[in-house]
Amino acid sequence: MNKIGWAAMAAACVLVAGISACSDATLSPVQPEPSAAVPDLSDALPEPNPVQMFGNYPLASVGYSISEFFISGAASSYSSSRPLGSDGKWSVVPDATAPYKTRLVVVQPVDRNDFSGTVIVEWFNVTSGLDQAVDWLYTHREIIREGHAYVGVSAQAVGVNQLLESDPARYGSLGHPGDSYSYDMYSQAGMAVREWSATLLPGLQVRSLIADGESQSAGRLTTYVNALAPLVNVYDGYLIHSRGGGSPAVSVAPEADVPAPETVFIRDDLTVPVLTLQTETDVLGISGFLPARQPDNPSHRLWEVAGTAHVDIYVAQQAGDDTGTIESDVAQFSSMTSPSTGFTVDLGGSPLTLECPPGLNAGQQHYVMLAALHTLIEWVETGEQPGSMPRLEVDSTTTPPSFGIDENGNVKGGVRTPAVDAPVATLSGLPAADAAGFCVFFGQTVPLTQERLTALYPTQDEFVRKWRQAAADAQAAGYLLPVDAARLAEVVSGTQ
Repeated sequence: MNKIGWAAMAAACVLVAGISACSDATLSPVQPEPSAAVPDLSDALPEPNPVQMFGNYPLASVGYSISEFFISGAASSYSSSRPLGSDGKWSVVPDATAPYKTRLVVVQPVDRNDFSGTVIVEWFNVTSGLDQAVDWLYTHREIIREGHAYVGVSAQAVGVNQLLESDPARYGSLGHPGDSYSYDMYSQAGMAVREWSATLLPGLQVRSLIADGESQSAGRLTTYVNALAPLVNVYDGYLIHSRGGGSPAVSVAPEADVPAPETVFIRDDLTVPVLTLQTETDVLGISGFLPARQPDNPSHRLWEVAGTAHVDIYVAQQAGDDTGTIESDVAQFSSMTSPSTGFTVDLGGSPLTLECPPGLNAGQQHYVMLAALHTLIEWVETGEQPGSMPRLEVDSTTTPPSFGIDENGNVKGGVRTPAVDAPVATLSGLPAADAAGFCVFFGQTVPLTQERLTALYPTQDEFVRKWRQAAADAQAAGYLLPVDAARLAEVVSGTQ
């Protein structure tokens, strides 16, 4: 299968008032052929096991099916003859090799006529100690309505080892040689989608592969983009969601020690597009991204989303029940006026209970994620560069740096949604002063007082008008897709 070239109009970009301005230039429209190894592929496993991580509803009810496969082969670690620099322009070469066997989870449209040609390949997040399909949860609405396929990859040792422990009868043949080999394993997962599509995605013709990862996985993708993307040419675009200021090492002991610097930029000489989406938590919170801010360039766009947290109530509680109905949107809106302070989730038989007053962040990150995914795929498919987005307002003269805050307590600047431009709550990605444990990732939601709501919206009709205008403005700016802007306008119909 030939890799689709990225016909791109490049630009020379400079940073002006936090936004990059670009002049047109031209890049080569053809990418080199992929050079990573093609792994062996098992037959589909019977009775797919990991359904629960994708939702509390049958995937068949939204026109999708799920299957599970094993891939295996010899993976490489990588080394570098010189220290890695902050500019991300890293040069690595294959080093040691080791056998591996891991799993892919494939979610695809049942009707082949619905398939868009795009496959999202998510690097499963393992922060909780097991594989989690975080960005499936954030973006599944857009995946399903556009007919994309999805492949989740157990790329890291933590996830594979948890599978071995939790279900040895099913997963006992898996083996992971260590995370120094995870990058090549992820390359080979993409090659499996390209070369074994007739088995993984029967009847579907694959045009483009989008690499995706959130949080820890976003850090791994940052390293992958800088070190591996120019070397192996497997993926056509990258969605990096909520990364930190640095990135994981290319390789660690007992393999060659190749650490990444404390601050890491996305290299600016790529020939495929990268879109990085960051929350308030990432920019000024525990993720520590601020020093890694960089001007947009011909192959990279940065979106910083106002009123959002690294993890939020939507992905923790609501996404698993979201089948695209208006009820899901109403529930999300209600979270801003009646915020949840906690929840309990089952992590592979080990329940985790969180209680995070005053309330978990209920910002509208997932709607922006849908627009970001759509924008990236359009960029990959057409080569037309998207515009640059404004950055969150940060005062770097304070110690530590602080956000510029409006009269309602919400951050200024950045990618905007009705939640912050027609607010019913103060939404922050920064934790409460006494937050501990995982609560530091969940930000805050504090409903506005009735007095403040009355001052902002003397009548219900005035609130509805301002909310709908904010949704229209966000759509016009590219922050919301038209279908989501219309849905958000519909949400407030009952408040008239």
